[in-house]
Amino acid sequence: MSETLLCSLSPDLESAASLVAKPGCDLQGPKPDPLAFCPCCEIFSIFAFATCGGYSGHTSIKVSCPDTKNETLEAAFGYPFRLNTVVFKELDSKKCNNTWTTTHLVGDFSSSAQFFVTFAVFVFLYCMAALVLYVGYLHLYRGAGKLPMIDLVITMVIALLWLISTSAWAKALTDIKISTGSEIMSEILFCHLPPNSCLFGAVSSMGSLNVSVVFGFLNLILWAGNAWFVYKETHLHSPPDAPAPGGASAPAGM
Repeated sequence: MSETLLCSLSPDLESAASLVAKPGCDLQGPKPDPLAFCPCCEIFSIFAFATCGGYSGHTSIKVSCPDTKNETLEAAFGYPFRLNTVVFKELDSKKCNNTWTTTHLVGDFSSSAQFFVTFAVFVFLYCMAALVLYVGYLHLYRGAGKLPMIDLVITMVIALLWLISTSAWAKALTDIKISTGSEIMSEILFCHLPPNSCLFGAVSSMGSLNVSVVFGFLNLILWAGNAWFVYKETHLHSPPDAPAPGGASAPAGM
């Protein structure tokens, strides 16, 4: 009985063994292509421009004079951080002998902020287009010799621009913190006129702006890593196969 059952199962066992041993057989199914996953990671660019472009905050000081004690004056600021256009709330002209004058914050950091946000938006749109190409038309991508090289150049340029834009924005953010911090009192004329006095009040948290810098450098790392996967698709990494030397020639006289 057992011998009959073993003999009936042996053809199936042999076919399974031959299937496992077959070089082109993949029992785990198709492996995901890394090109299809990289754009999914790079959409973190949306977090970079959202945390920067959506920011708004305020800074405040407390002013005192013989007839006024600790009057709070606020200045609201936000993206694109043209601080030199931001004005503190006016003090009542009847107070402090009308010595308060219109006072602005110091600095214009719009160029760095707008460059960072605009570049992040364009990268996000490029990621969406690349994702469609990689997932839906990968056979056309690999069949065209120039497309991978163009993609490699664009990827390297984007990685470089992430470095430049994020570094510039990080420097601008440092200056924004100085211009909205306690150092602003040294720029206010009212605070230097006795018997007036000023105390720094508070400034809004800039945690989301710090996060935008982190996402900027994270995108730099992702794009630099993606450059390797794109490079593997080019002929620089996989040159076209050369014809085998010493091939058999057709016999003459046939």
